[in-house]
Amino acid sequence: MNSGFKNPLTQIGLKQQLILVFLVLVVPLFILNSYGNYRADQILKRNVSDAYMELNKQNFKLISRDIESINKVTSTVFQHPLVQQLNPAEDESMLERVKNYERLENLLNSYSAESNQQAPLYYSLFVYDPTNSYSFAPYYPESRKAGGYFFNEREKPEWFDEAVAKKGNGYLRLIEHLSPPNRGQKNQRTLAYIRAINNIAKGGTIGVLVVTNVDARIGESLQTVSIPEGELYFTDWDNRVLTSTVPGAGRGLELPREAGTAAGDSMIGAKDVITDDFIYVINYNAMFKHKLIYKIPLKALLQQQNEIKRIILLISVVYFAVGLIMILYFWRALMTPLQKLVYFVRRYEPGKVVPQTPKWRRNDEISVLVSSIYEMARRLNGLVHYKYQMDIKQKEAQLQILYQQINPHLLYNTLESIYWKSTLEGNTASAEMIKELSKLMKISLSRGRELITLGEELEHATAYIKLQEHRYEYGFKVTWDVPAALYACIIPKITLQPLIENAIIHGVKNMGEDGEILIRARERAGRVEIAIGDNGYKTVDFTAIDKLLNDESPSPSVGYGIRNIHQRLRLHFGPEFGLRYEARAEGGTLVTVTLPGQTEPAEK
Repeated sequence: MNSGFKNPLTQIGLKQQLILVFLVLVVPLFILNSYGNYRADQILKRNVSDAYMELNKQNFKLISRDIESINKVTSTVFQHPLVQQLNPAEDESMLERVKNYERLENLLNSYSAESNQQAPLYYSLFVYDPTNSYSFAPYYPESRKAGGYFFNEREKPEWFDEAVAKKGNGYLRLIEHLSPPNRGQKNQRTLAYIRAINNIAKGGTIGVLVVTNVDARIGESLQTVSIPEGELYFTDWDNRVLTSTVPGAGRGLELPREAGTAAGDSMIGAKDVITDDFIYVINYNAMFKHKLIYKIPLKALLQQQNEIKRIILLISVVYFAVGLIMILYFWRALMTPLQKLVYFVRRYEPGKVVPQTPKWRRNDEISVLVSSIYEMARRLNGLVHYKYQMDIKQKEAQLQILYQQINPHLLYNTLESIYWKSTLEGNTASAEMIKELSKLMKISLSRGRELITLGEELEHATAYIKLQEHRYEYGFKVTWDVPAALYACIIPKITLQPLIENAIIHGVKNMGEDGEILIRARERAGRVEIAIGDNGYKTVDFTAIDKLLNDESPSPSVGYGIRNIHQRLRLHFGPEFGLRYEARAEGGTLVTVTLPGQTEPAEK
């Protein structure tokens, strides 16, 4: 007696079952919507905070890069012989001092040249001149923005001793645009990078280098970030505002206690602090003692979230109503023809005769679907017969390829015989050329393989170079720097030889012994990069080369050799691999072949 559990769904009709399933699928949508609204306020702050923290990190990197660039330039000025030899106390003629001052002005103005891309920086050197040896030179800026200034004890700027006490370490400071305190002038405040310049040979301080308009440069980086109704601040360690996106921002910024104070020197990196009204994203730089602060109001974020909630709720209601209507309609319109179609699909076997397509009184998508499936079954029968015929033709083609490979192998063996005969007869140069040519043919065949090891490809490239040296008696130098550990990596055959040929013909062909070709391979992050560089003097149009490699319809006048290599690499390994052309720092051209760090599978 079977008294097992009976499914209650079997007691109702299919239409009711479908509606019930629909409700089971849709009702959780409203439950999740309610729960989502409850959780949204809690996770919104965290998600926004994480997003702005990543943005802050990127923005902070740009600012730090600008400051580091300024520091590098000041180091260059620091080590310049003209600056190191500057000593007002030395006994020099007035003419020599005037010339030194003129050269110093030209040096500082060269670094202060304005640029259209970025806000300009102005480099000024302040030198303590107690003997008034440079009395002809100004001791504070009037109309100029950069230059050299010499002052005595009475005219000393207020920040000079502070910079000297830093012992050559640069730092950021708000100053009254370099004006001395006893002039009685109210100048515009500016953010400056200040660094004392010490005498490397004799010790002591030569002067203080001041880079002004830094706030404009940092302000450009801040302007790249858009925060709705938010505020961006760049402050020092004591929360004094150095520059900001808020016009008329005060000198001090109040931060929550959790953000830390100047005493927290151990704070490094980024952190976020969430209060009832704001989200603070703060990035600390302990080296230069400054912070980048994002202040995001929560009110604007919550207002946008409420609008999204209402839209989602409306969409859910409309989705439920439309879905219910459509499921009732399609139940009556689809189920009968689909059941007949399922019956046909279950009985169908590829190769069997397909019956005549059923005719329907309507001409809608269901009729098209039924007709298409019957027609697809007929096409599948045709494909079965076609595949059978193609398998036979494939076997015939493979046999023909085997026959065609006999001639290249015969030529390779013949070249080997000529090589040994030339060697026995004393024709060493000819024998070596024949040997290198036979190597080229042997590797080009590669037993029908398209992918070979890097070691085999290097052997092919070496044979080509030696053949060219014998043929044209080139005097250029070839340097190989390929670790043996990379020899097992796979590479499409005949990849390096055309690139080396370009380096010879278009690079060092007419340079004689001054020509040099470098072939270097390195492994980085699971990839293998093979660089082929030359020190050629010809001008190379890298824009045209990049267009040739990557455009769909490149100009045929440039040539297709390197494009062929680039396309083969991408077809074998993917679009992230291929060729990259660029200029060498030492002069000439550098082409880099990027391959996956994939080794050849072991032969069975």
